[in-house]
Amino acid sequence: MLGSVLIAGHANADEEHKQVWRLFVADHTKPVVRAIDLESGKELGKFDLKGYAALATSNSGETVFAVQTEDDVVNVIKTGIKLEDHGDHRDLEVSDTALLKEKFEGKRPVHAVMHGDNVVLFFDREGKAHELSEQDILKGKPQAKIIDATAPHHGVVVPFGNQYLASVPNLEAETKPDALPPRLGLRVLDADGKQSGDVATCTALHGEAFSASLVAFGCEEGVLIASPNKDKQAELKMLTYGTDLPKGKVSTLLGSKAMQFFLGNYGEDKIALIDPESDTPYRLVDLPTRRVDFALDPARLKNAYVLTEDGQLHLINILDGTIVRSAKVTEPYSKDGHWRDPRPRLAVAGDHIAITDPRHSLVRLIDIESFKEDRTIAVADQPFSIVAVGGSGAVH
Repeated sequence: MLGSVLIAGHANADEEHKQVWRLFVADHTKPVVRAIDLESGKELGKFDLKGYAALATSNSGETVFAVQTEDDVVNVIKTGIKLEDHGDHRDLEVSDTALLKEKFEGKRPVHAVMHGDNVVLFFDREGKAHELSEQDILKGKPQAKIIDATAPHHGVVVPFGNQYLASVPNLEAETKPDALPPRLGLRVLDADGKQSGDVATCTALHGEAFSASLVAFGCEEGVLIASPNKDKQAELKMLTYGTDLPKGKVSTLLGSKAMQFFLGNYGEDKIALIDPESDTPYRLVDLPTRRVDFALDPARLKNAYVLTEDGQLHLINILDGTIVRSAKVTEPYSKDGHWRDPRPRLAVAGDHIAITDPRHSLVRLIDIESFKEDRTIAVADQPFSIVAVGGSGAVH
């Protein structure tokens, strides 16, 4: 996701400054993703896939990856938004959005991890990751580098400089037929896939995020932090939960792009503010009811947004860990039932928080300043997973 702040330089007579945001919305059950212009609410494209998709944006915002876990394929959507930095200003190029012909097939894809100009796709039932250049994909010439994670498991591989951080399966654990083994830790691999050092304990590893030069992973014992040493090689340190925190763990993580800081879930009715440099790295925020989804604001660095099952949206100041404002934005959506039942999801798009409301076939746009619903966009069927791409720049 790209911030919407533009530092304008000396504008030429033949350029204007525009802000453009596009929403990409996957349906809950139908194999379709829709591209929507935020300003007009107009549908810019409807892309038919093989199955239900979880969505992830590249760091540049030029592509969205549609990960279809149950159908063994990852599709790529060109967003039609390109921002290029020129120091004192950014150029904005806007074109049509499109479903690229390139697709990546493998057994049970689950993660699309973005790092720099690359994406790493992990395939659970192969125990392998594919590292790809976004620009090569856009040029129609993708070449995958394969990283072997030893055996099939629900895992992840994260690039770290010239190394990789790879989850490790517990192959000695008893598993049911056709079930995947649990995760026991994390190991560091060199550029050739050879292990460096010992496996770091990280039981039931789940959730990862980048923030500045750090990478964080959620574990039963705490949050495992990978940081670069003086030789730019990965060092692993566990931030244990300790005895002062209530029972719970972090399994979903978001990383701040401008501050060295992470936001994670902690149980179902709390979120954790995680400062790896602090002597007391965890600050918990109690929520009024169970959490449905949460997001960090890439432009307003103090802001985090949490939607709870009572239909309330909460603005949290991540510097002091307080709930600043709350507003009712949807009907209640209970967390009881299947984990993948249709419930709202959040995306930050410039001056708005976009919230899918699958029960009413809507995307609700909440104005961040007023914290009130600005308007709605009707979306057919059950809008579910959502990402926002955009920003502002000079249009020549």
